[in-house]
Amino acid sequence: MDTYVTGSTIRRLREEKGLTQAQLAETIDVSAKAVSKWETAKGLPDISLIEPLAAALGVSVMELLSGQTVVNRNRAGNMLRARFYVCPLCGNVIHAAGEAVVSCCGVTLPALEPEDTDEDHRILVEPVEDEAFLSVPHPMTKNHRISFLAYVTADRFQLVKLYPEGNAECRLRLQKSGYLYLYCNHHGLMRQKV
Repeated sequence: MDTYVTGSTIRRLREEKGLTQAQLAETIDVSAKAVSKWETAKGLPDISLIEPLAAALGVSVMELLSGQTVVNRNRAGNMLRARFYVCPLCGNVIHAAGEAVVSCCGVTLPALEPEDTDEDHRILVEPVEDEAFLSVPHPMTKNHRISFLAYVTADRFQLVKLYPEGNAECRLRLQKSGYLYLYCNHHGLMRQKV
């Protein structure tokens, strides 16, 4: 992503919106000459103009700064493309149905890449009535614990947040093949096929 808006981005977005330089300038209360300078890379808009400029061009500030317009095509309908984000400061767990730009506590979070569960992080599954009892024989101290367990299929997502000094266990309704996920605050995100 560019660190600041580029002239070519402003020009492209202005033309897509069907605006002249003078019309854009009038909308954000600057001169047409200022817009011309931005578009020819002879100047940059003041930081105070970024939000009004984005609004006038019909895009978000992020789209203006990156030069990439977001079009909602709902391509991430398959929950198996799920991505998990965990804030290292507050422990917030964020789930997205696909790639996303996620920020928490002022930190941009990378999507976690799952590894296969190992012997220390194996999720045990026991049928109980119409659900499954999931447990992980793992320490649950404040310093080393499982933060959550999740079950993901093509069309379902279930997550249970776990807390220190409790047990790493929960009950979920497992209906189809999919993946069980766990997050260890020392070893990261892990998954196991169901």
